Parts: sequence; C-alpha cells; structure tokens
Amino acid sequence: MSWRPQYRSSKFRNVYGKVANREHCFDGIPITKNVHDNHFCAVNARFLAIVTESAGGGSFLVIPLEQTGRIEPNYPKVCGHQGNVLDIKWNPFIDNIIASCSEDTSVRIWEIPEGGLKRNMTEALLELHGHSRRVGLVEWHPTTNNILFSAGYDYKVLIWNLDVGEPVKMIDCHTDVILCMSFNTDGSLLTTTCKDKKLRVIEPRSGRVLQEDLSMPLIEEEIDGLSGLLFPFYDADTHMLYLAGKGDGNIRYYEISTEKPYLSYLMEFRSPAPQKGLGVMPKHGLDVSACEVFRFYKLVTLKGLIEPISMIVPRRSDSYQEDIYPMTPGTEPALTPDEWLGGINRDPVLMSLKEGYKKSSKVVFKAPIREKKSVVVNGIDLLENVPPRTENELLRMFFRQQDEIRRLKEELAQKDIRIRQLQLELKNLRNSPKNC
Repeated sequence: MSWRPQYRSSKFRNVYGKVANREHCFDGIPITKNVHDNHFCAVNARFLAIVTESAGGGSFLVIPLEQTGRIEPNYPKVCGHQGNVLDIKWNPFIDNIIASCSEDTSVRIWEIPEGGLKRNMTEALLELHGHSRRVGLVEWHPTTNNILFSAGYDYKVLIWNLDVGEPVKMIDCHTDVILCMSFNTDGSLLTTTCKDKKLRVIEPRSGRVLQEDLSMPLIEEEIDGLSGLLFPFYDADTHMLYLAGKGDGNIRYYEISTEKPYLSYLMEFRSPAPQKGLGVMPKHGLDVSACEVFRFYKLVTLKGLIEPISMIVPRRSDSYQEDIYPMTPGTEPALTPDEWLGGINRDPVLMSLKEGYKKSSKVVFKAPIREKKSVVVNGIDLLENVPPRTENELLRMFFRQQDEIRRLKEELAQKDIRIRQLQLELKNLRNSPKNC
C-alpha cells in the first residue's frame, strides 16, 4: 500500500501561487534553447539575469527588476564567453557581482554597473581557468565571502578563493558528470548528486567523502507520471519543499517535519505553460507586507517570457507577521576566505525582515493608484500628455499606443464589413420583384 499525503494543521496549509500581471513580467527575451539541466536564470533583490541565445559565443542578460515589460532585441548583454553559458549565480553578499560558467571551460566573475548595462559587457572582473572540460555548475559559499565552487564535465569540483583568483582545492571523487551541488547551513558540508546515481556528502576543505549512496529514504512520495525532471527548492525558514517539474507548469509544495509522516502535502500551483527553469528571489527581496514567503521567476521559452510567481500566505497583513518570517540569513558574510580555509565554521549572520515591512508602501505586483488630475487648456489635458521621463516609460507608451491602434483598426475593419453587408442587403431589396 503506497503512502498518501496526510493533511494536518499548518500555518502554510493554504499557501497559494499568484502570477504577476503581464505588465510586471519580462517579455521578448530570447531564452536559451540549451537542454542542459539548469535553470538558466538567477535573481536577487536588484537584478534578474537570464541566459540567452546569441551568435559567436555565450551570453546572458542582466535586467534591473523595475524594468519590466518588453525587452528590446538589441538590449545589451554580458557576452565575454566563447561558448554557451551553462550556469549563472549572484554573489549572496555583493548584489552586483555575478558568476558564470561556460562550455569554453572557464568561470568568469562580472561586476554589473549601477542601474544595469548600457552597452555590451565583454571584459570580466576575473577569468578563472582550471577545468579541462566545460563547466556546468557554479555555487557561492553560503557564509564566506569570495569563495566559489565550480563543477566541470571533467568530474571535478574546484574551490576558488577570489581574493587571489586561483583554485585552492580540487575535489576529485566523482566518476561521472556532477548534476547538482548544495551546502548545509554553515557551509561546512557539500552535497552533490552525480550521473553515476550516487549522492555524496563531502567535507569540502579536505575533499573527504563522509557518506555516499544513501539508499534508505525516510519517506517516498508518488508523483504523477507526466512529470519529467523535478527541480527541488527547500525553504529552511518555513520548512517547505517546492517541487517544480521541468517540461510542465506545475509546482507542488510540501511541509517537512522531523516526525512522522516527515512530508505533508500542502497544495499544487498549476499552469498550462511549461517552465524551462526557475529563479528564486532571496528572502530579503520578498514583499513581507503581502505575506509573500517565496517567489519564483519562471522561464517560458516559447513566449520569451519571465513570469514572477509569488507564494503567499492568505492573511490580513495589518502588522508584521513574525511567525512566518523568522530571522533569516542576510547579506553580511560570517567569515573571510582565510578563516574558512583555515578550518573555522560559523553560522550565517541573520537578519530580520521586519524593516522591509516598514519600508513597503504597496502590495506586490499591484501598481500604485494615482489621483487623476487635469489641467485643461483649449480642450487639451496637458497632464495627460506629459512626455515620458524614462526610456522604459517611452517603450510602455509606445506599446500601449500600438495596441490601441491595432484595436481601432480591428473595429474599423468590422464596421467596414458591416457597411458592405448593409449595402448588399439594400441592393437586394431594390432589385427584389416586390419593388419592380
């Protein structure tokens, strides 16, 4: 008899997914068609980065979060790699530093200018060469500044100290391609999954494998057969596990506990549009005034669309909801590279999200309501015709006008057809025998 999901009392029992309105999505993006099993997307509180299609090498877009709407085809790119970009990750402690890795066997570190790119960026802050084959994964250490891990198709994991720009350790215990890397809370342990079907728990500074090939699960959950590859996302603050299917548009979510049944099914977010990958907003970038506990950025390849999806606890947020927002890892590192490499472990520096509630002046994804004012001169509303102040406003105005012109043309076409029909009916009436 298979185990079935058990419903229980939980503050997250009714968490629901809310897709952003179309004007708060990112549209017109040539998302990469690469079939590598990665998300091709990274997000932080300031920028959204997406791996894209380009000729003559690998590239990715970096878009300020407030610059939603349609992205022009000639939008500037980060394009210094000589091969396809396979993974990108933002530095958790410096929000304009991003790492990328590529089929060209290199790892590169980029510094994004304030306000985003104004022209193509080809010069990296650092170029890291150490892998003999393409590099499929990069991960920043969760508590230490300037320590980066990379995994290549040479079956090796390299640990880079970016203060010196060199690898300080090579982990060589895998017999096939490494599919995923993940850390425990203080970054003292590294877990990998591998194409050789083994899960390994590794002490990264020594490279010693502490445990592998875990074969006795605490619990098994049956997922419908329509799902292909599943991407797991675990939120340590809420103890929620999100499972997103690659190739379908569904995200199932569960609550994990230390007691039986260990895994409790909560709900499922459904969408007909399949997801190529998903970026996740760090906790300090969430809208706590809307009781948002998680936010995905969904890549929809066929539409060239990035959709924000907020996971929301349905509560009235008249005050800060402390029970769903515990202290969480913040943006300050706990260690220097030398301290961590010297054997010191330290838990993350925690922060409260309460200050974010005080600063929040609007509900997530809802445009602020502006009081309608008029200054009419000779029948013309001058305030209605104020010129756009930014390029983004100009683009939005342009596309609104294009939509309005298209709508009016369709109305005119329909009226023209109706006029022709009436003229034909009138002609038939005049030529009918009764009128002879």
